[in-house]
Amino acid sequence: MQGSLPMQRWPERLWIVRHGESAGNVARDAAHAAGLSRIDIAHRDVDVPLSPLGEEQSRALGRWFAALPAGERPNVVLTSPYLRAQRTAEIIEAEGGVCVERHTFVVDERLREKEFGVLDRLTRSGIEELHPDQAEFRRLLGKFYHRPPGGESWCDVILRLRSALDTISLHHSGCRVLIVGHQVVVLCLRYLLENMTEQKILEIDAEGDVANCSVTEYRLDPSFGEHGQLMLHCYNFLAPLEEAGAPVTSEPDAKVAAR
Repeated sequence: MQGSLPMQRWPERLWIVRHGESAGNVARDAAHAAGLSRIDIAHRDVDVPLSPLGEEQSRALGRWFAALPAGERPNVVLTSPYLRAQRTAEIIEAEGGVCVERHTFVVDERLREKEFGVLDRLTRSGIEELHPDQAEFRRLLGKFYHRPPGGESWCDVILRLRSALDTISLHHSGCRVLIVGHQVVVLCLRYLLENMTEQKILEIDAEGDVANCSVTEYRLDPSFGEHGQLMLHCYNFLAPLEEAGAPVTSEPDAKVAAR
């Protein structure tokens, strides 16, 4: 209708959080310290739980969200189905970190961890020892495009995240959305939301890991473009943990040695 306001497409605010430290993080550190090829963890990746420290980090982050005014807390929570991400989201909710009057909690498989196929649970040295052909393919193609047998490339993750963002746009415009996922999910969402190149997102990745329970936040600028645009407010923000005295960890998960 002529003279009507443009349709708002995006959430008012979007927080993207990596899950708290997991048992996989701990197992990976132990494997590297011992110079092992394989990471010793009994669970399938979807069932890897938070470590006790990861639970502490999640509580600290939940209290930080709870300290926001009620009208600024998340009212939509989208989480990876992996146990460590779901548990992080549940703890944030239990600590009062989401809008208590009315909120939506959705488990979305498109937010799951990158799948590593035959390279699952191998350290970098293990990949070079047991799958030297894949180590060479990765060197030639780069991790953005390399897809190990039975696994995914970063491009594959980006493809499913494009769909997830379309769902957020369709169902949660105008909301305050919290996504709880994994390191590669955080980076690939940045790639999409900021219209990055392969080179740019890999430069950001090379600067350092996404810390457990760190916050990446976008805020809507309604004056930008036809439907407004989400603008980066902070990345890998650690104050919620530091203020609470919770140790900061940034190790990749057990299966992410070659992410």
